[in-house]
Amino acid sequence: MLETKIKNLLAELKNKLNQAQSLRDIAALWRQYLGDKGVIKLGLKEIKNLTAEEKRTQAPTLQKLFQEANETFKAKESELKNSLAGQSLKTEAEALAFTTPKIGHLHPLTKTIREINQLFISLGYSIMDGPEIEEDEYCFQRLNVPLDHPARDMQDTIYIKEPNFLLRTQTSSIEARTLADFPPPFKIVSPGRVYRNESVNKSNHFIFHHYQGVVVQKKVSLKDLFGTFDALFKKMYGPQVVTRYRNKYYPEVEPGVGPDMQCFNCAGQGCSVCKGVGWIEMGGAGIIHPNVMRQAGLDPKQWMGFAFGLGLDRWVMAKYNITDIRTLLGGNLSYKYYQDETAI
Repeated sequence: MLETKIKNLLAELKNKLNQAQSLRDIAALWRQYLGDKGVIKLGLKEIKNLTAEEKRTQAPTLQKLFQEANETFKAKESELKNSLAGQSLKTEAEALAFTTPKIGHLHPLTKTIREINQLFISLGYSIMDGPEIEEDEYCFQRLNVPLDHPARDMQDTIYIKEPNFLLRTQTSSIEARTLADFPPPFKIVSPGRVYRNESVNKSNHFIFHHYQGVVVQKKVSLKDLFGTFDALFKKMYGPQVVTRYRNKYYPEVEPGVGPDMQCFNCAGQGCSVCKGVGWIEMGGAGIIHPNVMRQAGLDPKQWMGFAFGLGLDRWVMAKYNITDIRTLLGGNLSYKYYQDETAI
């Protein structure tokens, strides 16, 4: 009887499906039983040989058996797929657990800024920020820079819209804004990008970084300024660092000093990095000029302070022995450093 034959084939199929271990086994069984030449498919074709009465009574049952065979296949296929997916995820998770992920590293400029910030925070300073597109009033006028000062020359300054808007030439502009907006006493530092119309070479760039510090109190002296610089130099370069201070002119301070460090590349012998002099100028500093105090509405007889500005890129170059400032803003990662990647 055809119905009995199909039932036996279905039971045989279910038994073999239970033993199947892979999707390839499932595909083979499908071809064997339900493919175009499969035994169940061929068996069902025998319906055409039945009498009209047999077709009426057996055809619905045979159709249900064929549907059951299909559903049995789908259930087993789904079970195997879920099992294989779980095994794959487990294998990948185990592989990840033993694979060190690729991570980036902090740029030397970022690391140096954070290290210097940590020192000044420990000394009671606050960190201030300001706009990179600055007004003439804060970049020059409030810092005692007259109209005929060379810093206003187009050879030095990049103007956005003359004469009032420009790319800041130093973060001293943040000093001017702080003096205007906050009552003393205070101690602040201000790291950031600055811009000047410079020819790009190994030691100069039209984009560089500046680190400004300002202290305003009832009484300060050059001794306080030198003590701050000594702590900073030793923090960054160790107790063996060789430094000197020279008289310098800066319109926003009086007296003005320039802190120099013995060249890290030639140890004072003279090279292209230090332009043959054996020393590298690391910034400018001095006692805040009385005119700057008056511009901020402060009485220079009651308040005084010191300010310093560091050429931050040179501090980074000295710390990491980088001999070309252009690499700091390029995409070349050949100067990777992995000394202390624990960010401050």
